[in-house]
Amino acid sequence: MENIVKGNKIRCFLRHGANEDLLSNISEFFKDPVPGFEVMVYVLTTEILRLPPLPENIEVLEVDGFQSSGMLKKTASLVDHSDKVIFYHETRPFKFAYRGLPRMAQAMDVLEMGIVYADYQLEKEGVITPHPVIDYQDGSLRDDFDFGPLMMYSGNIFSFVVREMKGNYSFAGLYDLRLRIAHKNRLLRLPEIIYTLSESDSRKTGEQIFDYVDPKNREVQVEMELVCTQYLKDNGYWLKPVFDEVDLKEGTFPVEASVIIPVRNRAKTIRDAVESVFSQMTTFDLNIIVVDNHSDDGTTDILKELSRVDRRLVHLIPERQDLGIGGCWTTAVMHQSCGRFAVQLDSDDLYSGDDTLQTIVDAFYEQQCAMVIGAYQMVDFDLNELPPGVIDHKEWTPDNGRNNALRINGLGAPRAFFTPVIREAGFPNVSYGEDYAVGLAISRRFRIGRVYRPLYLCRRWDDNTDASLSVEQMNAHNLYKDRLRTIELWTRKAENIRNNRN
Repeated sequence: MENIVKGNKIRCFLRHGANEDLLSNISEFFKDPVPGFEVMVYVLTTEILRLPPLPENIEVLEVDGFQSSGMLKKTASLVDHSDKVIFYHETRPFKFAYRGLPRMAQAMDVLEMGIVYADYQLEKEGVITPHPVIDYQDGSLRDDFDFGPLMMYSGNIFSFVVREMKGNYSFAGLYDLRLRIAHKNRLLRLPEIIYTLSESDSRKTGEQIFDYVDPKNREVQVEMELVCTQYLKDNGYWLKPVFDEVDLKEGTFPVEASVIIPVRNRAKTIRDAVESVFSQMTTFDLNIIVVDNHSDDGTTDILKELSRVDRRLVHLIPERQDLGIGGCWTTAVMHQSCGRFAVQLDSDDLYSGDDTLQTIVDAFYEQQCAMVIGAYQMVDFDLNELPPGVIDHKEWTPDNGRNNALRINGLGAPRAFFTPVIREAGFPNVSYGEDYAVGLAISRRFRIGRVYRPLYLCRRWDDNTDASLSVEQMNAHNLYKDRLRTIELWTRKAENIRNNRN
């Protein structure tokens, strides 16, 4: 038997789930001894009467929730500074890889990491698929960052940080803990398969990404915003509700509004998109600028036909072959045909009514803002509503929206820009996250207006670029958006220091 140093413990906290799964998960922590440590397992439950008979060495903790501040305070009261702490934030069965637990403990000892997390794999119907996660950075403050369900904490750091926590949250306790630890300590991702988890969520990635806007999660989102806002304030990233003014009458433009449509190979949908613009009823002149990014499926011929029928359609085929969606947008807004306001329409999608453009332009003048974002409705290819239905981003508030935007993965649609501002801001030449990048940058200085009724039908179908992404593609997207947030945090902090704010 390996020597155990008296007092050194790995305290493992598991959620109460199905009885058979719970007993299996408990056993996993005793398979591979950790040199120098005694393993202790605690079952967290909100319904103590439903627990099955447990081994004698297992303790039960009744808690008020699995993500609450109260749960953390109760568990931290058991932890000594020399301990290591594990939370398994799932109830599904898992299995450690060979020497998985000792490997995590070994990694924790490298400069006493605040948190260690690891790659894992998923098992579904006998098929095992790797599930790598991504490295944590300053901009990884979104509340849905994927650490995997198994995380190890330094006992010393865990107990100290929990004692510092002043909030009493039902849903955001773990988020509060993570932000506080990440600000002061290193978070280490082990790029190794440490465990295997049974798969249960069969939804496509294009469906999962909207979980945070589900109305039933509203209470959760309110708490998450409170935690994030306090974190930003504590660390010099928060922006006060003070904005630069815009002169919406500035400059001379050929039309009041231009609808911008970047497109590549959307022969099935581009006609519908263009005709939804032609059907708009407005008190002002408009045009459509379609940047046809070298389509080869018949899209180009459709656009040539439509431009002959209605001269308001400006059909651009860029000389460059290396443009992403952001590059196409820059091409459009810099073009001499671009109007005072540049309004988004994706080549898959439609405006929901004939008053969409009028509503957006009116919102610019009514709210005196540099950018307007509407709400949209999820539909299938045949325009039948899909869950979760309307995406309205009502979590946005005029005063704190630009701070809370750092916690979530998008700002909504359709998006529209005051052209002088978007010409100055510019789009990164990428095909994912370009809209989020400019939204963050614009919000740093200017008001963003909102329209909360659906203006836009967002089609979900198999040819959508984000309908069903591999974990590697999702990781690349999330890594990029985290980097955008990192850049934005650094920029905001530097500007606050320079302007003697906060």
